[in-house]
Amino acid sequence: MTATPIPRTLAMTLYGDLDVSVIDEMPPGRKPVQTLCVGEGKRHAMHNFIRDEIAKGRQAFIVYPLIFESEKLDYKNLELGYEEIVKAFPLPKYKVAIVHGQQTPSEKAFNMDAFAAGRADILVSTTVIEVGVDVPNASVMVIESAERFGLSQLHQLRGRVGRGAERSYCILMKGTKVSKESQKRLDLLCATENGFELAEEDMKMRGPGDLEGTQQSGLPIALNIASLAKDGLLLSDARSYAQHILDGDPTLSEQKNAPLAAQLKRDKYAVRDYSQIS
Repeated sequence: MTATPIPRTLAMTLYGDLDVSVIDEMPPGRKPVQTLCVGEGKRHAMHNFIRDEIAKGRQAFIVYPLIFESEKLDYKNLELGYEEIVKAFPLPKYKVAIVHGQQTPSEKAFNMDAFAAGRADILVSTTVIEVGVDVPNASVMVIESAERFGLSQLHQLRGRVGRGAERSYCILMKGTKVSKESQKRLDLLCATENGFELAEEDMKMRGPGDLEGTQQSGLPIALNIASLAKDGLLLSDARSYAQHILDGDPTLSEQKNAPLAAQLKRDKYAVRDYSQIS
């Protein structure tokens, strides 16, 4: 079972001997999350938007890719970001909590509980809130340096909002230097909430990963003709036909299935070269 668009997971699902159930509807009452991608010039407007949502009784996540400033990476970091947010949303009108991986478990639990209980309006965090966080009252997810994240992470982070009945928003704040591939990821996230579409596009960009190992992207095998990204229906039909043959002739003893049986026997002790699959 997966709710995350990871290329290797999709590839294993396509190739695996699995029955696949697709849940393609949101829970009752949920509304789509509106996703926007904006630059640094819109930061003031973004802050005003968060203030408007808080005035309606809502809450907001603000996620950073780094805890501390990096000399090598030109990305927004949580340490400076928290200071900026506290200045933009001062006490006593606003309350800001902070969560990151270098806190003790009790510190993280205290701040997370404060946000979940509504005692904090804004939660500034790293990706530690990527999964397992359910705050239906949160309506805004701001992702700083969004170009730093992969599609899977962006999709998961967006899933932290839109869990209530109110309309929710995901704001992708991008830096001044964004590669074409990074911009394509951001555009894809703005275009769809469909995890299947995101997984397929991610697989086209990053490769299916290692089907027999743990590598989640890349192309350790090269198919001669078939494409995991484009030929999902064909793979499904082939698997169904193979199952139909085995249901009628489990031992492949019938004359019409002799070529199949011969091929299986020939390959029984052979070292498989998956690059020849097509």
